[in-house]
Amino acid sequence: MPKNRKLAVEFLNKALVESAGIPPEDLIFSYRGVSYPAAVCNPDTFQALESFEARMDDIVLAGYPKTGTNWLDHILNNMECTAAKYTEEEMKKLMDFEKELEVTPRLEFGDPDKFERMKKLPSRRIIITHLSPHSLPSSIFKNKAKILVLIRNPKDTLVSYYHFKNTVGFFPPSTWDDHFTSFMDGKVAWGSYFDYVAEWDKYIDEENIIAISYEELQENLNVGLKKIAQFLGFFLNEEEVQNIVDKSTFTAMKQKASETHGSFGNIFFRKGTVGDWKSMLSESQNKEMDRKFEECLSRTKLGAKIKYDLYCKV
Repeated sequence: MPKNRKLAVEFLNKALVESAGIPPEDLIFSYRGVSYPAAVCNPDTFQALESFEARMDDIVLAGYPKTGTNWLDHILNNMECTAAKYTEEEMKKLMDFEKELEVTPRLEFGDPDKFERMKKLPSRRIIITHLSPHSLPSSIFKNKAKILVLIRNPKDTLVSYYHFKNTVGFFPPSTWDDHFTSFMDGKVAWGSYFDYVAEWDKYIDEENIIAISYEELQENLNVGLKKIAQFLGFFLNEEEVQNIVDKSTFTAMKQKASETHGSFGNIFFRKGTVGDWKSMLSESQNKEMDRKFEECLSRTKLGAKIKYDLYCKV
């Protein structure tokens, strides 16, 4: 069903205002050993999440922060609306209903009562999360919800995460070198990138789970969309696919960013390129990342899908 982006922007703006007066040391809290931003998450919501009941026809988009979830969220909703042949009136009614229920932009965001409200959402629900498998409710796996795992090469993820955390007020500010160390040690919000990818790799052969990379979508968005549509059961003709592609290029989305995402538009859609890391990482940092990837992910299926030698070698 369509996402109400104005509601998402309102939620984020409110969180930004509320976090303005919080001391840096209180901007982050830990839940079961993983850090999260207190401006948008809270422990009570995580406890309530454990009893969340997923539906078999739910679509779950799981991606580590700054791997392109806002982009793919936009694409999925366009695919859903196009395949469902919603009229403008039907779209408006659905978005008004989402606003009434105060649906937050990520599964783990917001208040603990949101999961009761989410029961009222009609199918198919598109659920976006940054959580790794062991932090998700067991019903998602038990009920065989469709899961789309989005991955991105670690160097560009690192750089995008750095710019994001120093632009929004949800995180304590940090220098580039400090951020690099924290990222490599897994001491950032939502935990270790390397653990995240390694955990999802254990599930990747399940029939209800598929992975797609940010880079392959950049390489050929048309082919990527057809792959996703086939997996999710969206029946789209060539014209419909191309129309979604035209609306979903980075240039097209950045042009409408202020309209769709308000003051967060330029933050969410900063560059959208592959290889931005080349301007940031030092020689020693490149070597450290290469070693870490080799140690943690080089022998995994998701690690192979990242095409590290193509996208992350100098």
